[in-house]
Amino acid sequence: MTQGPVHEKLWTPANVVTLLRICLVPVFVVAIISPWPEYFPFWPDAEASKSWIAAGIFILLAATDGLDGYLARSRGEVTNFGKFIDPLADKILVAAALLALIELGVLPSWVALVILTREFIVSGIRMVAASQGVVIAASWYGKAKTVTQIVAIVLFIIKDSVVITDPEGVLHNPLYLVSWLAMLIAVALTIISMLDYFVKAKEILGFTPSGKRAKRAAAEAMPEADADDGAGERALSAEEGAGIAPEALDELAGLVLEAARAAGKTVGTAESLTGGLIAATLTDVPGSSDVVRGGIVSYSSDVKRDVLGVGRETLALCGAVSEETACAMAEGARRALACDVAVSVTGIAGPGGAEPGKPVGTVWIGRADAALTCARCCHFPGTRDEVRLLTVRAALEFALEALEAR
Repeated sequence: MTQGPVHEKLWTPANVVTLLRICLVPVFVVAIISPWPEYFPFWPDAEASKSWIAAGIFILLAATDGLDGYLARSRGEVTNFGKFIDPLADKILVAAALLALIELGVLPSWVALVILTREFIVSGIRMVAASQGVVIAASWYGKAKTVTQIVAIVLFIIKDSVVITDPEGVLHNPLYLVSWLAMLIAVALTIISMLDYFVKAKEILGFTPSGKRAKRAAAEAMPEADADDGAGERALSAEEGAGIAPEALDELAGLVLEAARAAGKTVGTAESLTGGLIAATLTDVPGSSDVVRGGIVSYSSDVKRDVLGVGRETLALCGAVSEETACAMAEGARRALACDVAVSVTGIAGPGGAEPGKPVGTVWIGRADAALTCARCCHFPGTRDEVRLLTVRAALEFALEALEAR
């Protein structure tokens, strides 16, 4: 009996909260712009309460951003739809608030122009990165930008809506000064966080030659077996065989540890087909305990899901051997092991297990650090043991790239 296609579950509690946030944005706009106090003559303080009610609605909607993220992670229901709709909801809320303040004459339009332009540019960069299998993690600047924007918008909502032009009037209205100080800080962090994205994506955008070298290295890791689904059937070349000799792997592991010490970073692993070989190779080097935080052997899908936090939908729709799973495994290892750089591997070592489009020797290697989460696909030749050892080498090289780049 043929099993039908598995579809991603859309109506998770987290996604429902996100959609409710979007649906309630018009309520906030009505509360701040419309002359609704005129419709309540029996409420003498309605006009004075208008700004506070609008601010309360805005704070409530902003706070749900953390709620839907918590629900998605705690329930293991991180979906592609959620990844798309959650940042969109934030942008809709902030854009609505900025435009409402401009409509009220409280905020000049250049502030909204700077903030919204940044959002479009960053969204474009992340889209380009995602097309290449790279996830650019939010930095401290981005998080600080979000917080200061929310604080500044709230202050602008509750302060006097009349723009003060008299210097003496400004001095007698400290809330006006605090509001503008918060907004200027938010604008500064908006620009800084945008530049931070450019720095993180410099290789992807072609600003440095190292991006070309990384792409060429990834292509070299996919030998001529790419045209022939019998990747695991080709015998290893002399160079490939020498590269997975014990002394060669020990030397490479030593380079990873030295680079980690120089960068002041710790490393961790999440392994499927290698069953702990990467962590074992690292810890074979004396003195590795100051750098290696540990490793998680996630051979089964249950462990990938329950320990590393790989989503059920990711495993069902993309499969255990996929870019999405490798990235989620690396992020889960970095989170569970509290390490700075984590590498993950998931693949088909053989002799069986090949799938359509995923021959024996197909391996996805993921990596996560504070700046990026990305994955690389490799097609290794040789026997089961040789595929596993080639995976160990490629994973160590992938980790070394990140450590040396930092």
